[in-house]
Amino acid sequence: MARKRTSWVVQWQRAQLQQQRAQAQAVKAHQRALREVEAARLRADRAKLAAYLDARNREALRQTREVEERVAALQSLLKVAIGKPTGIDFERLKQPIRELQFEPGFLSYTHPPPNPTAFAPPKSGGLLRVLPGPKQKYLEAVHAGRAALDAAQKSWETAEANRAGRLDEARKAHELAMVDLRRTIEAQHAEVDALADAFNAGEPQAVIQYFSLVLAQSKYPDEFPTERRVAFVPKSRQLVVEIELPTMAAVVPAERSFKYVKARDEIESTARPARERKELYEQVVVQTTLRSLYELVRADTSGHFDTLILNGIVRTVAPATGQPIAPCLVSVRVSKDTFIGIDLRNIDPIACLKGLNAGVSRSPDELAPVRPVLEFDMVDPRFVEEADVLSELDQRPNLMELTPTEFESVITNLFTKMGLDTAQTRPSRDGGVDCVAWDNRPIFGGKVVIQAKRYKNTVGVSAVRDLFGTVQNEGASKGILVTTSGYGKASFEFASGKPLELLDGANLLYLLEQHAGIKAKIVVPETWVDVFGDIPDPDEAPSDPP
Repeated sequence: MARKRTSWVVQWQRAQLQQQRAQAQAVKAHQRALREVEAARLRADRAKLAAYLDARNREALRQTREVEERVAALQSLLKVAIGKPTGIDFERLKQPIRELQFEPGFLSYTHPPPNPTAFAPPKSGGLLRVLPGPKQKYLEAVHAGRAALDAAQKSWETAEANRAGRLDEARKAHELAMVDLRRTIEAQHAEVDALADAFNAGEPQAVIQYFSLVLAQSKYPDEFPTERRVAFVPKSRQLVVEIELPTMAAVVPAERSFKYVKARDEIESTARPARERKELYEQVVVQTTLRSLYELVRADTSGHFDTLILNGIVRTVAPATGQPIAPCLVSVRVSKDTFIGIDLRNIDPIACLKGLNAGVSRSPDELAPVRPVLEFDMVDPRFVEEADVLSELDQRPNLMELTPTEFESVITNLFTKMGLDTAQTRPSRDGGVDCVAWDNRPIFGGKVVIQAKRYKNTVGVSAVRDLFGTVQNEGASKGILVTTSGYGKASFEFASGKPLELLDGANLLYLLEQHAGIKAKIVVPETWVDVFGDIPDPDEAPSDPP
């Protein structure tokens, strides 16, 4: 018995030990499973964090590339335009002639007529056919079915007639719409043809519209303004253009690059150095100017202008006053022949403009202005048109009918109102006035020689040469030649880069109205004969008065 008890105890102890071992193994397995779960979670967290960090780094890289692309676009403003067609194909301005397909929609669907079998009662069989009661009911049902069929047939016919009528109305409306569309397209084609004929004939408004379209079709980055103004001076064969330039803040990125800072979980930017921003903005100004000149010159396949004047302005708000300002940052006058001889693929834009004697702002980023070669408003077509209308009024003095002394007084009064101290001298042989004036501004001021010529025909280049000689002999800082007519290409080419200003008849009328309050006109008497003090250029045809 003792042995049996001992054996039983041993077996129990062994079972207990096995159970403890199994529990320990289960605990270890559970702990192992927990560790594996935790490790998987950590791996997932690390993967998620790595993906997040990668996304943030890629976003910083994307922003950096975006800035680099914007800068590259600014640096290649001129390059991307070279070689591209710039002229306007009048035929492509015409709307395409197209026929709109007639689409009747649901009106084209015909509903089927009523089915007679659907209205017939079921046939009776056997005794029901001969028995009086059922037979009578069957006949009544047949009669009622026929009546319902007749009503349905009439309703269908009415609906079909209504559909056919609406379909016919829709077809007629479509035909009328097509007639209107054809008329509209034909009228638009006629307008384009009229514009083409007027442009080929050199009519000023058509020339202005054509070159406005040339500038409008040139694609710039979205941040660039699209305002352009164009004027044409037939007398001098000058095209005068004013383009609006963007501000530095609008187009030049203030950031150079971006990077992700893990410690702060932020994407930070690296600032672009101020000097780099200024140089890049200067490139924007000069490249936009040269590109506009290039596109206009290339587009003038009909040879409407000889000289091109371009002013680049910026419309913004003055920080000191909060008032709107429009400083001129670049101004250039160039002959078409001169510009055609420039290989824009191999030039330095800034050096090129300086070689053309252009006025370029010393600090475009600070909106430091330059004096325009010619104020656009002085040749604004709206002013010229108004002057043409007002010139018919008798109360407007005709400059061509004034005595030499009266004309001298008008010119002297004008430049006095413009801020110069004037001293009138003897009348010149052509009935104009020689005037010596002083500009009292420090540094930029000095002695100014002014000569006015009342001419019907184009002033020759010899008069400009004579004025330059007078400026040198008098030790003057500037010479101004004013005429009631206009100048030719040779005159502008000679004056380029010299301290000379050439003002034509339209300019004179504008200045008299704006500064002296004199609304004048220039109407040349039929008996007028120019007494030339200079030799007209053979390649410069006589011009009509403004």
